[in-house]
Amino acid sequence: MKFDGQTAVVTGAASGIGRATAEALAAAGAHVILGDVNTEAGEAAAAAIRARGQGADFLRLDVTDPASIEAFRREAAVRRPQVDIVANVAGWGKTEPFVQNTPEFWDKLVVLNLMGPVRMSRAFLEPMIARGAGRIVNVASDAGRVGSLGETVYSAAKGGAIAFTKSLAREVARYNITVNCVCPGPTDTPLMAAVPDKIREAFTRVTPMRRLARPGEIADAILFFASARASFVTGQVLSVSGGLTMAG
Repeated sequence: MKFDGQTAVVTGAASGIGRATAEALAAAGAHVILGDVNTEAGEAAAAAIRARGQGADFLRLDVTDPASIEAFRREAAVRRPQVDIVANVAGWGKTEPFVQNTPEFWDKLVVLNLMGPVRMSRAFLEPMIARGAGRIVNVASDAGRVGSLGETVYSAAKGGAIAFTKSLAREVARYNITVNCVCPGPTDTPLMAAVPDKIREAFTRVTPMRRLARPGEIADAILFFASARASFVTGQVLSVSGGLTMAG
């Protein structure tokens, strides 16, 4: 897959799946604009890409803040003539019984995991419509497809991201814009590192391939949807879970 001459925006790009996606897109020829709330790690990720002779810029981005998204959009337009790909990777969750959740916790989950992709897609959509081309790839979760113990509102937010993907895909297909969704299973990221050992071990045990996903394996699915090889694929949801969720 080649992305020569294209510009890709990747959210949550300072670590984990987001960083792996930014690195993979840059290696395939795209100029990548990395966005994340973690400025230090984001700058380091962009610098590492540039050190390999590839194109990358970092811009601070908080996908829960509409003003931050607008500032990011404006600065991206200064750096690059157009954005061809938006990969909405930023996300967050924590395992906790539903009855222990606070309303503030619910709000954070929904604003970040659902409204983040909604607002980022809206920010970059009109220029895509005007030129009749574009790729949007949302990263949800298999929790949004089949539910997940201790992640009830997270699952609801990710399920909303899946529904948003399908509905937006129907709306913008006439403009040659595709919108697809990747649903990772348990993945070896910094977020997973914060999960208690017994839960990580349980994830490994119930996954038919008997291991966690690597971030690069999720990035490969994102790159497929962003590529010309998926030019007639839209509104689709791809689970990358080592066989954990074969149905549903």
